[in-house]
Amino acid sequence: MVGPILERSAGLGFLGGMAILEHIDHAIGFQDVTEGRLGRSPRSALDLGTGGGIPGLVLAAMWPGTDLTLFDSNRRRTDFLTEEIQEWGVTDRVTVVRGRAEESGRLPALRARFEVVTARSFGSPAVTAECAAPFLEVGGILVVSEPPDAGVSDRWPVEGLEEVGLVPLSTRRHRERFGYRVIEKQSETPDRFPRRTGIPAKRPLF
Repeated sequence: MVGPILERSAGLGFLGGMAILEHIDHAIGFQDVTEGRLGRSPRSALDLGTGGGIPGLVLAAMWPGTDLTLFDSNRRRTDFLTEEIQEWGVTDRVTVVRGRAEESGRLPALRARFEVVTARSFGSPAVTAECAAPFLEVGGILVVSEPPDAGVSDRWPVEGLEEVGLVPLSTRRHRERFGYRVIEKQSETPDRFPRRTGIPAKRPLF
């Protein structure tokens, strides 16, 4: 079911230049890294900036017991995903939410609600950290796709992450092809975060 959805997503220009099978393999890396940390599939997860459904749609197929939210700010993409999720028949466990992370991260229904947040191409490390942290419950993890040559300390500084309650844990690889950063939320995100729409990018924390 996921393959044909991704083909339609690609046809609409919602996915990047990789082949569909490459997208799926990269998404499976999120599954492997997450389960490697938790020892199981998550109870709840949010795919931040899901775009055309990567890795969210693949995770929906791999985690049938997970309460999964596909989050994006673009109306065309979220309308497409909503229609596909309804056709797939998984609306009882998969939700599509359209919004700005800076605003939605303050909503009681979404703040500190998720055990896992995934992010593939959401933004810079500073923007991703500030926008993802409010969605995570304490003890939850953020799993972020990393460039192949990414360093550790230069992209995810301990001091910067601490401002939003996060602590970097490890860098993991999937089949020696894709890299992922695992970051844990170890304390509550202060109420001042996330800042107003656009501010995390204009005035990054690090």
